[in-house]
Amino acid sequence: MAGCLTGPVYAQVKKEASPMQLEEEQKKRDAEAIDRQYKSTLDRTRKETTETRANDPWSNMRGTDNSKTKR
Repeated sequence: MAGCLTGPVYAQVKKEASPMQLEEEQKKRDAEAIDRQYKSTLDRTRKETTETRANDPWSNMRGTDNSKTKR
């Protein structure tokens, strides 16, 4: 009879995660953080490359020769 009454009590106790589960969760968090950093770096480099394309410092040094032989 006492065994039947203690069952629900143990069902309500939160089980602690095993060390392997904690390690896997930490790896997931680390991977997500690295992914966020990677994406932010890509965004920054894309913005920088579009700015450098718009700003061509040698544009006035090039000639206007558009002959087909030089292409």
